Amino acid sequence: MSGERASIFGDDDFEVSDFQPRLPDRPAAPPEEVRAVSEAASFRSREPKAVAPLPARREQRRYRTGRNAQLNIKVRPETLEAFYALVDRHGWVQGEAFERALAALERELDPQK
Repeated sequence: MSGERASIFGDDDFEVSDFQPRLPDRPAAPPEEVRAVSEAASFRSREPKAVAPLPARREQRRYRTGRNAQLNIKVRPETLEAFYALVDRHGWVQGEAFERALAALERELDPQK
């Protein structure tokens, strides 16, 4: 090959029939051998690690109730489960359960009402 580059603007025919892929200098090592060498050298695997399964998803709770203000609070997981259990047991929607809980708390804190 010559040391000159082919011109991209030239009208010369560029002959590519002589191009051949390079053959590897030596064959690839077997995967078992590669694994043994990498483990001996303490290389970390790039394989994904097993992750804990996601908790079961609850079914969507969407109702048309006229309640359109949102309240986001952080609670402990056991409190959340107890709230959902109460809602499910009585067939209430979450907003109704919250309203009932608030009314009960007001009655408990101010018995004169």
